[in-house]
Amino acid sequence: MKFNLLKTDTKSNARCGIIETGHGNVNTPVFMPVGTQGTVKAVNQKVLKDEINAQIILGNTYHLYLRPGQTIINQAGGIHNFINWQRPILTDSGGFQVYSLSSNRKLKENGVEFRSHIDGRKLIFTPENVIDTQRMIGADIIMAFDECTPYPCDKSYAENSMHLTHRWLNRCIARFNETDNLYGYEQFLFPIVQGSVYHDLRIQSAEYISNSNCNGNAIGGLSVGEPAETMYEITEIVCKILPQNKPRYLMGVGTPENILECISLGIDMFDCVMPTRNARNGMLFTANGTINIKNKKWENDFSPIDEELSPDYSKAYLRHLFVAGEYLASQISSIHNLKFYIWLVNTAREKIIDGSFAEWKNKIVMVLKQRL
Repeated sequence: MKFNLLKTDTKSNARCGIIETGHGNVNTPVFMPVGTQGTVKAVNQKVLKDEINAQIILGNTYHLYLRPGQTIINQAGGIHNFINWQRPILTDSGGFQVYSLSSNRKLKENGVEFRSHIDGRKLIFTPENVIDTQRMIGADIIMAFDECTPYPCDKSYAENSMHLTHRWLNRCIARFNETDNLYGYEQFLFPIVQGSVYHDLRIQSAEYISNSNCNGNAIGGLSVGEPAETMYEITEIVCKILPQNKPRYLMGVGTPENILECISLGIDMFDCVMPTRNARNGMLFTANGTINIKNKKWENDFSPIDEELSPDYSKAYLRHLFVAGEYLASQISSIHNLKFYIWLVNTAREKIIDGSFAEWKNKIVMVLKQRL
């Protein structure tokens, strides 16, 4: 994988570049729609490609492991063929999902024992079998297995967890290096910085991850309930340590405001369920602020949902679809929100290139906070 850093903003640490993969190039900064189980909810792949113009999507190892299972995906010729998506794909290792099952898991040095949320069967994830599973799934970018610490947690827990993540990383790298890709294109491993909200632990982890010399690096354990300002502090600290010449991925973030602020700190890659999850609940993101389309105020508003991004349907019609419980409501709103997120990062890239990012970001962040 090559990462070509094209430009860094002179008034912030925002930057733009190009990630080269076997399934095409990715312009950064980039937002990756979340396709947890091989599908971005309510949006088909043709629309993702042709209308939303997503450059890369995300899948989840835990969910794909449970169903349809790695054997089915392997028989299909890999995840790209299975879901009919020939652009890049990234898979999360499943560490966050194991974190979310904290009441039903046993964390050990070897890995994590837990029970399937589907049928209750006992499962074990280790650094080795997570790499093997991601090899069989076949994503272009795969993640090292880590423990995502909860918020809040005491420092001793965070420190022990960080060291466990580092030991697991060593095993992930060893397994990755002794195995081959299965589908004729190269895969790339990203390690994950942990350390909760403790600055000294984050510094230590960022240095350790940087020294692993992988193709890119991720920051995990944020956007789990901590204040936004704390997230920005940690992101800034870590970005100052992670290599300039490799992409930086902030996992699970976030609101439009979060994304812009973290772009300004030096982040290149983002993913979040927010645009599609909020869309299914009637919340729309626009360049003028957020809309709760279920509110009665939109009942007879026949103006377009968005003049630029969603001109084909009126606010009144979309509200009617939600009130009537029609599936089309989720589809229209999900497509709109993903278009908005893609527009946001693409515009940020344009502003970085023309040298006006900092001024633009400061103005639009204030607008995005408005409720319409």
